[in-house]
Amino acid sequence: MTHVQADLPATGVPAATEEERVSYLRAGHSLRSWLLTTDHKRIAILYLVAITAFFFIGGAAAAAIRLDLLTPQGDLLSNEGYNRAFTIHGVIMVWFFLIPSIPTTFGNFLIPLMIGARDLAFPRLNLLSWYIYVLGGLVTIYVLVTGGVDTGWTFYTPLSSMFANGHVVAAAAAVFIVGFSSILTGLNFIVTVHMLRAPGMGWGRLPLFVWSHYATSLVLVLATPVLSVTLVLIAAERLFGIGIFDPALGGDPLLYQHLFWFYSHPAVYIMILPAMGVVSELVAAAAHKPVFGYWFVAFSSLAIAVIGFLVWGHHMFVAGQSMYASAVFSFLSLAVAVPSAIKVYNWTATLYKGHISLEPPFLFAMSFIGLFVIGGLTGLMLALLAVDVHVHDTTFVIAHFHYIMVGGTVSAFFGALHYWWPKITGRTYSRIWGRLSAIFIFLGFNLTFFPQFLLGYLGMPRRYHVYDPAFQVLHVLSTAGASLLGVAYVLPFAYLLYSLRHGAPAGPNPWPATGLEWTVPSPPPKHNFDRIPVVTEAPYAYAIERRGGDG
Repeated sequence: MTHVQADLPATGVPAATEEERVSYLRAGHSLRSWLLTTDHKRIAILYLVAITAFFFIGGAAAAAIRLDLLTPQGDLLSNEGYNRAFTIHGVIMVWFFLIPSIPTTFGNFLIPLMIGARDLAFPRLNLLSWYIYVLGGLVTIYVLVTGGVDTGWTFYTPLSSMFANGHVVAAAAAVFIVGFSSILTGLNFIVTVHMLRAPGMGWGRLPLFVWSHYATSLVLVLATPVLSVTLVLIAAERLFGIGIFDPALGGDPLLYQHLFWFYSHPAVYIMILPAMGVVSELVAAAAHKPVFGYWFVAFSSLAIAVIGFLVWGHHMFVAGQSMYASAVFSFLSLAVAVPSAIKVYNWTATLYKGHISLEPPFLFAMSFIGLFVIGGLTGLMLALLAVDVHVHDTTFVIAHFHYIMVGGTVSAFFGALHYWWPKITGRTYSRIWGRLSAIFIFLGFNLTFFPQFLLGYLGMPRRYHVYDPAFQVLHVLSTAGASLLGVAYVLPFAYLLYSLRHGAPAGPNPWPATGLEWTVPSPPPKHNFDRIPVVTEAPYAYAIERRGGDG
């Protein structure tokens, strides 16, 4: 993306002062300067630290689950302990890692840089969203250390409102609190994209990373309040005996499922849409080509966000809803696959005849595409009524969910981390270790979760830790894969942290790539740009640059 520096009359924004040209990392070293910062880049780092901590807490619960499933009798955990382990794993990984991981870290860091802005529209609100996230996380840790909760991450009634043991209200409160962080982040991104784009950056010149976060933000702002109200209703029924979901009190337990999945299926796209935006950037840089079908990829993000609100009923095919409603939801569930397929086809077309560079970020992008396709195809299977009835509440559903949410989102998260790490820190890392990490994660993930497709098809229920001995071989394979996956997840944090002190200077554009974020120093100055740039070209102008270089 070519650009020129705008003069003051063109933008109305004064040039950065000498103090503002200092790297954001060096602009105050005290803990106070970080905890009170309104710099979007520092807030992104604060999120990255907190989210990483929760990732490993949720991962530890997953490790306990997989070790317990090594034997048919569940020798490691008690029945109640197993229920609490998969509940805390789900709560932490869904609401404290998968949903906020890419938007709050890379979205926070990159959106102002990508659109030519000095910061987000509401810097103080951005910092407040981090504090709200931490508060919700602390409540979750309180639930964990005081015994946990055994409802599963979905908090299904009447179990959660009447029978469950543990701190159900506290766990619901933690998710309720963190929801406000998501709403504030989404609102901030929407206003920023509308109001702070650099001169010349129309909607057709936005990076696809920004398009995906814009679509995600719409879902965050519109869907999260529904979940918040639903959790308040659970607390009201559990604490005060108000008949909302309990049929004995005149309530309707299916009402909870409708409310929960009206949010939670769009939440799937909150997790995956930012990952798709990352992959669009990585694929273009890997092929050194413009993204094929830019407008199709951009509008497919909006289509996924819109259609995602219309498919919640496919989680309730066996819950007693009308067969006519199930048929409609089945059709809509098949329809939402179309914009996702458009992205995959366009990424593939972008790579076709490209100058492919197999650097670590691009291996993670390839991993994302492979795992997402498997997850998407099995999602089409689950959208069919006959198949869903057969594999409902089995490990087939677990495998499908993890291929999309964990295989896809986490692969994109690590791809983004490796791609923009030189920009964030100003340091490079070991490319060899990066490639090995991407390969190990891909292999470990498939060894962990592909056997669960087979287990589920054969009838292994989800949430059971005592099972038929005939299933043990596949469970052993899955646990072995989880061991490899755990090592592969730890590995990047070792060599990336090592690079902070020993990595070579990265330079402003180490890949090389297009985009305004690559035109500023690494790490970026405090206020991003000396002068607000004026954008004069479409995004991903790789072919234009090659022609210019050849001439």
